[in-house]
Amino acid sequence: VQFVESGGGLVQPGGSLKVSCAASGFTFKSAAMSWYRQAPGKERELVAYINVLPIRQYYADPVKGRFTIARDNDKNTVYLQMTSLKPEDTAVYYCMAFSVVQRGPAYDSWGQGTKVTVSS
Repeated sequence: VQFVESGGGLVQPGGSLKVSCAASGFTFKSAAMSWYRQAPGKERELVAYINVLPIRQYYADPVKGRFTIARDNDKNTVYLQMTSLKPEDTAVYYCMAFSVVQRGPAYDSWGQGTKVTVSS
């Protein structure tokens, strides 16, 4: 499996950013997908996931109402639209296929991530 994240960068507090992830090596349209993040000195944490059918999204409390996860099955791509960004959103963001049953990553192999820095 392979995950290639992109779109990170430096953004001011209150700003917006959209990150993308191209996935391959598994049946994307049949897989729940997720975004995780890892801030400096902290463990990787689940940010959001999106099911297949029915389409449902889950968001961690710190990002609820500010972030939106979406998927394009024709492009094998998952997105994370981030708005009202805060300095505490600074992290490396990773996408991953998601096991709803185990409520965790479906695979052990992670991509390189995309770094998001929220700072003035």
